[in-house]
Amino acid sequence: MLFSAAVALVGAGVAAAQGVVDANLYGTWSSKSNKTLTGEGFYNPSNDSMLEPALPGISYSFTSDGFWEEALFRAIANPANPKCPKAIMQWQHGTFEKASDGKLHLTPFGDGRQLLSDPCNNDAGVYTKYDQNETFKQYEVVTDSYHNIKRLNLWQFDGTPVMPLYLVSTSQSMLPTTTITAGAKSTSTSSSKMIKRADEIFTPLKRRMLGQKPDHIDADRWWWFGLGMTAVGSVLYFCV
Repeated sequence: MLFSAAVALVGAGVAAAQGVVDANLYGTWSSKSNKTLTGEGFYNPSNDSMLEPALPGISYSFTSDGFWEEALFRAIANPANPKCPKAIMQWQHGTFEKASDGKLHLTPFGDGRQLLSDPCNNDAGVYTKYDQNETFKQYEVVTDSYHNIKRLNLWQFDGTPVMPLYLVSTSQSMLPTTTITAGAKSTSTSSSKMIKRADEIFTPLKRRMLGQKPDHIDADRWWWFGLGMTAVGSVLYFCV
C-alpha cells in the first residue's frame, strides 16, 4: 500500500514537471468579431493559401491531448496616411502545456504561414513561413456576464492582456495535429468557392519567396481596395 502511494506521488510529480492541460481550455475560441476562426477556412494546406476573413480577429483552438492552433488577422491603421493601411495574417499550430506556475506554453510545429501586406510600399503582399513560440503569463476561463458564454482571458508573457476570446464550440475547428506538408491533401473540408477565391488572391508559397512579388498583382490590388474601405472601422471596432 505504501509502495503504491509512493509510486502515485512520483507519477504525479513527473506529470507536474512535464506540464498539464486544462479541460476548461478545450474547444475553439474567437474574438468578438467571430469571423476569424482556426481550421481550413483560414489556411488551406491543399493549395497552400490563406483566406481573408470578413473581419479582423484572433482565434485559438485547444484539444484535450495537448494540441493547439492559432489564426490571426489584423488590420493596421496608418494615421499619417489613412489610405495606406497594412494587414497581417498568421497561422500556426503545435503542442501546448500548462506549467506549474500557471504559465501557458505554446510550441509550434514550425510549418506556420504569414501574409504581410503593405500596398503603399509593395505592389503585393509577402507570403512566408511563420514559426513563433508563445508564452502566456496567465489565463482564466470565466462566464461572461453580458453574453452568458465562456470567455478566455489571456495575458502575454509581459502581463499585457490579450483581447477577450469567446467559446465558439467545444468541438475544435482545426487542421490535422501533425506537421503539415503544403500541397498535401488535408483531412479537413472546405468549400470549393473559398479555395477558388484564395487562388485568385494569393500565390502559393512554393511559387513565392520573401522579397519577391507574386504573380497575381491585380487581384491583390482589388483585395486591398476593399480592405482600405473597412480597415479604420475594423480597428475602431476592436478598440471599443
